[in-house]
Parts: sequence; structure tokens; C-alpha cells
Amino acid sequence: MSVTIRPVREEDHDALEALAIRAWEPVFASVNAALGGELAMALHGDDWQNHHAAELRDILAADATATWVAEVDGRPAGFVAARVADPARRIGEVRIIGVDPAAQQGGIGSALLRHAEGWLQDQGMAVVFVETGGDPGHAPARHLYESSGYQRFPSAQYFRVLPPTG
Repeated sequence: MSVTIRPVREEDHDALEALAIRAWEPVFASVNAALGGELAMALHGDDWQNHHAAELRDILAADATATWVAEVDGRPAGFVAARVADPARRIGEVRIIGVDPAAQQGGIGSALLRHAEGWLQDQGMAVVFVETGGDPGHAPARHLYESSGYQRFPSAQYFRVLPPTG
């Protein structure tokens, strides 16, 4: 399988949204099960697909974010976006990375991650970070980062639905 990585183009956006929905379906199922229905609804609304598509559109539109597409046989098979997070401290961030489920386990995620890291190095960054979830749905992402030499930093996020006012 020959993979070509190139900058994202406007005409890629719809295909990347569809790819992201396919790639994140098991992730959102896991996240929503971990959070429970009320919290999931409060965080993602009644349609996680619309929520995630809007999140991806925001990333694609962000001027400070560079995004690339991995093509296999002329079609998008994955994407990655990165940004300079803290130029004074020379810290870059991989904001999002996604690989079509049909193309996973073929090295596309690793290639995209290395590409983003190279761009961040070219921007003068000395450190790169990426965030992911600790739930079972994010296990493939954690495997990618750990197998690529990323060091996991223990942290915790807590969520609570606030009671209605009035």
C-alpha cells in the first residue's frame, strides 16, 4: 500500500468528516458508555456525529492549525492536524489524528504522526504533545502514541451535569 501525505484541500472536507464519523464511532460508543447518558448528552448533544463533525470543521478552519491528508489509491485514508501550542516554550500539539477503520493497522497513523512531528520540528518546536481518552474506545490511539515513543502522563478529567437553575 502506497501512502501519500499532502496538505488538506477544501474539497477534502466532506470526505474527512465522513471518515471521522467512521473512525470515531467506537470511540464515542465507549465514551458515552463511560460518561452515562445524561453527561454524554450535556457534552455532545443528542447526536455525537454532528458534534464531532462541527469540531472537525473548526479544526480545519483554524488558521493556526496545519492539516494533512493521507491518500491511498487517490482517496483520503486518514488525516492529522497540528499546531504550535506554546511558541515561547517550544511546545507543539497534535490536535487530531484519524484513520479510516478500513485502513487501520497499516502504518497510516504512524506516518501521519511522523509527518506532523516533522512539521512541528520545522516550526522550531522541541516537544510535542497529544491528548486522548483513557476509555477502551481510545485504546488504539494510546497504542499508536506509546509505540511512537510518547510518554503517558497520568491526569484526570472530571465532569458533572449541573442542576437546572431557577
